[in-house]
Amino acid sequence: MFRTRRLRKTENIRRLVRENKLSVDDFVYPLFIEEGTGIETEIPSMPGINRYSLDTISKELDEVVALKIPAVLLFGIPSKKDDEGTETWNDNGIMQEAIRFIKKNYPSLYVITDVCFCEYTSHGHCGVIHDNDVDNDATLVNLAKQTVSHAKAGADMVAPSGMMDGAIVMMREALDNTGFANLPIMGYSVKYASGFYGPFREAVDSAPSFGDRRTYQMDPSNRDEGLREATFDDEEGADILMVKPALSYLDIIRDLKNNFDRPIACYNVSGEYSMIKAAAEKGWIDGEKVMMESLLSMKRAGADIIITYFAKEAARVLNK
Repeated sequence: MFRTRRLRKTENIRRLVRENKLSVDDFVYPLFIEEGTGIETEIPSMPGINRYSLDTISKELDEVVALKIPAVLLFGIPSKKDDEGTETWNDNGIMQEAIRFIKKNYPSLYVITDVCFCEYTSHGHCGVIHDNDVDNDATLVNLAKQTVSHAKAGADMVAPSGMMDGAIVMMREALDNTGFANLPIMGYSVKYASGFYGPFREAVDSAPSFGDRRTYQMDPSNRDEGLREATFDDEEGADILMVKPALSYLDIIRDLKNNFDRPIACYNVSGEYSMIKAAAEKGWIDGEKVMMESLLSMKRAGADIIITYFAKEAARVLNK
């Protein structure tokens, strides 16, 4: 009789037959950078995650580099907002200054930038508002300006998170036409209108002042639509396809892995992070074990890249 337990008997045999393995090389660490000075403020709903100004962020970046995390994803928090989010293409804005600071002082770090408007608009939506909804094509014009500004500042990759139709091709053309043909784009290809984003909106002050984002982010009920969305990004020239959130959408990660010959990323979002942190604080779960198991589930589902607030903690575990 064949006994499957024979290959589970010791740790060494389990290591030999292990199908998926996490690595620090899988991780991208999100960073929240706020305009101003002397800022190092913990986000209440995300224990261990802070907002930093550029004069206080070096300790955090030193740790990221020491842990050999290869990349960071930057989110800027400006001191002023307006209806269109014009600070996003200000060449001296907080995001642009952050890019230059990191590339100068931490040249080994790969810098990915969030290309969106919700943190920069007075209404908290991801673009230009007409008739109480985001105007897709007007937003694309501004998206191109923001993309080129990030590229000029020295970004290594840009990642549009707003789910505007045609964003990838607009950005690709803008980059190609301004001398940045080699700059890659990571598409937020399948991004759901999820309840798991709550803590992030506190982190960057981006909660919509009216309505919600269901007219441009995907319905959580839909699976086939995710393949259509990813197909558009693939055809428009995205270099990496992303699924967001991760844990409730592992089936979508696998769908993309099975259907596209591009690297697949997933975003282990704020609500997923905070739930594990809260349950661990209560003593209801082993926080470290559940953290590693949840990250492994994303890897097993097919993610080549995992954007996660757990990156530092998980790196410490893997580096032991």
